[in-house]
Formats: sequence, structure tokens, C-alpha cells
Amino acid sequence: MSEQPFPPADPAAFLALCDGQWMSLRSCFELSMEGDDEWHSSERGELTVRCEATQPSGLGQLVVQPPSGDPSTLSFAEDGGLSRNGEPAGTWRFWPDGSMELNLAKPDGVLVQERIWFTRVNLRLRSTTAVDGEGVPLQGSFCTDIRRVSKPSA
Repeated sequence: MSEQPFPPADPAAFLALCDGQWMSLRSCFELSMEGDDEWHSSERGELTVRCEATQPSGLGQLVVQPPSGDPSTLSFAEDGGLSRNGEPAGTWRFWPDGSMELNLAKPDGVLVQERIWFTRVNLRLRSTTAVDGEGVPLQGSFCTDIRRVSKPSA
């Protein structure tokens, strides 16, 4: 990863830095549930992210394979548009601190906002909030991703 700029100075460098195999720990908090049971969950898993080039009008795309389920493709348009699996899904924004924010609108009116940033080349943090159409918080999560790196050969 030494060829990648750090911290990422632009969206293309950010997407390139996401490429790799990640060990992931996600903690989720259900904010809309009443009572003390089952309001929190944690899961560990493997996450594979491939950064791919797109057409000239696009910035690039990430193919994300979660710990369970089907892969999804996030395509980043240069105008800030975000598509998921070829369908318009929301917007993205690259911040001056080198982080990226994704805003995904779901068909049921829920807005999911994810902020992703790197503290080291091989350590990525993600925080996600979901709010309903009236802005009421429904769910929050925090994820720590550690890049799998191979040991140098002796």
C-alpha cells in the first residue's frame, strides 16, 4: 500500500485506498426498539472491496463483498451521484479531512448516511446512521476494518 497517498487527497485516491481484503467488526444499535433486550448486536466478518475504473463520466466504482450476502457495486459519478448495482441510490461527498460521506435513500423513505475515514493506510473506520422520513433516528452502527496484509517472504 506504500504507493497510495495517505491521507487520501482526492476521491480517486480514497477509492483506490479502499481496495483490499478487510477484517471487519461492526456494532449495531437499534434506536427505535423499546426495552433493554436485543438493542445491540456485533458481528465479525470478512469484507472484500475491489476498486475498478468506470467510463469517462465516472470517478470509479467499488465492488463490495460483505461477510454474508451478494456483492454490490457502488458507482461514483464525478458530479457526486452514487449508484448501487446500476440504479441511482444517492450521493457522495469527499471531505477536506480525507473522509468520504455516502447518503443512500431507501425506497421506504429511510436515509442512510455513512462516513468512512482512514486513520492509517490499513485501518478504516465507518459510522452509519439511519433516519426515517421525518429525521427520527432508527439505527446507528460503527465499524472497524483492518486490512489483511501478507507477511513479507523471508
